[in-house]
Amino acid sequence: MKTVIFGGSGFIGRALAKFWLSQGHEVMIVTRGGTGGKRWLQEAAASDALLTSTTWLELERNPVLLEGVSTIVNLAGATLNQRWSKPTKQRILESRLESTRAVARAVERMKLKPEVVVQGSAVGIYGTSLSESFDESSSIPSPPPDFLAEVTTAWEETADREFRGIRVVKLRTGVVLGQGGGAYPLMRLPYQLGIGGSIGSGKQWVPWIHIQDMVRLIDYCATHPEVRGPVNAVSPHPVTNLDFGRTVCRVHRRPFWLPLPAAVLRAALGEMSLLLLEGQQVIPRALLEAGFTFTYPDLESAVADLKS
Repeated sequence: MKTVIFGGSGFIGRALAKFWLSQGHEVMIVTRGGTGGKRWLQEAAASDALLTSTTWLELERNPVLLEGVSTIVNLAGATLNQRWSKPTKQRILESRLESTRAVARAVERMKLKPEVVVQGSAVGIYGTSLSESFDESSSIPSPPPDFLAEVTTAWEETADREFRGIRVVKLRTGVVLGQGGGAYPLMRLPYQLGIGGSIGSGKQWVPWIHIQDMVRLIDYCATHPEVRGPVNAVSPHPVTNLDFGRTVCRVHRRPFWLPLPAAVLRAALGEMSLLLLEGQQVIPRALLEAGFTFTYPDLESAVADLKS
């Protein structure tokens, strides 16, 4: 299998590339050419001839680079982990929409189309709720109730409009737990230091997934033609923030006692506090019905694996 990962120098992209290379697949990474991503790519490519890289600009100039590719994954977009000022929010939104349009333009110029496009999205599309459970058949709120729902709704609508005549999987991703990147190392740190407790009410849901299951399910979606449309990329067992903290403390043998008031977070982070104070109970029904099995279906086993 010949694959391309747009935004492939990020946390999920690096893990996915490593997984596919271990399976003997050809992998091309498309990046903006930043220093951090370039350094990782140079080191990885030096040890594996199946890994190549290019930039968005090079690909625009030379579209033949994509010929023969069967699977395209688009994970590109500006990070959410920055204070949400008006210009930043615009950059977060536009980076996702423009990258999706750019990937679609590249696909349009291919003589032989790929078998599948796996398109990034997020569980934020459902809005937030303390009581409701969401799966892929759940209705999408209109108008979007918050910034995350606005971004993900526009993101998916752009993918639906731009990719025509190709199987598209829209990955509605939750919190990805792993070492060396993503949100988890920072989420875990207060608990490891013995000062962690519930955040806000602690009742908000945390839809999570282990990084190994994340890359496995992307591969599963790519190689199973019956999987298409929205796919919730989360564990089948979401937890509340209170249970999340207690589980991390239990595995790491640390006390769980100091709550962080919602008002403090809102003052420190502004609107971005939504990421920590709100959530949604999301079930991966499409994956389960397609026969995918999770290596880490429960949080305790995932946290234990990531303990070192």
